[in-house]
Amino acid sequence: MTDYVIPPPAQASLAVHGQAARFPIHRVFCIGRNYPWTAGEPRPRQMPGWFMKPATAVVPAEGALPYPPQTADFCHEVELVAAIGRAGQDIAPADGQHHIWGYALGLDMTRRDLQQQAKREGGSWEPAKAFDHSAPCSPLRAAADIGHPEAGAIWLSVNDTDRQRSDLAELLWSVPELVAMLSRSVRLLPGDLVFTGTPAGVGPLLRGDTLRAGIEGIAEISMQIR
Repeated sequence: MTDYVIPPPAQASLAVHGQAARFPIHRVFCIGRNYPWTAGEPRPRQMPGWFMKPATAVVPAEGALPYPPQTADFCHEVELVAAIGRAGQDIAPADGQHHIWGYALGLDMTRRDLQQQAKREGGSWEPAKAFDHSAPCSPLRAAADIGHPEAGAIWLSVNDTDRQRSDLAELLWSVPELVAMLSRSVRLLPGDLVFTGTPAGVGPLLRGDTLRAGIEGIAEISMQIR
């Protein structure tokens, strides 16, 4: 048994739909945008950029979501999340699905004013993206049960007004292609989560707002901003 100089933190994990067992979270990778935001927008020639959040940023997408400090522009981004169940490096796009254990609905919460400041100054995105409670997720659904979704509505509303609405079929780069891209940079490991990008309509949230979101066949969630 290994001794530690301080007690080790609890393993971050995510609920699994219909199961008592939970999915252990290792790392959280987030893909930039990855949906057309203007009519007729062509697929870009280059793969999208990516950044990371800590595993501890993942919280259940239910109940109250705290409004974070150090921002006046707290924004929502609804995304399909792929959970990696099999390790791999230099994965071929055709094999990407074989490394995915399941799927969830996730919210990439963003301190947009800090992100814009980082863009202007060439600074790090971590203050804008990697704060506490910045990655709410629904329970995972196993790919063994639902398959690998390639189409289906993805949407988000605030106070019953639509903000984001698209279809998984509109992803500019497919989930297997994203898995392959990441695996060329880092060895993907079981427990990794991949947020796969957000549709147009990203916008700010205020204290007291009610946020609802859904992905067809995966989850619907509701949270209150506190």
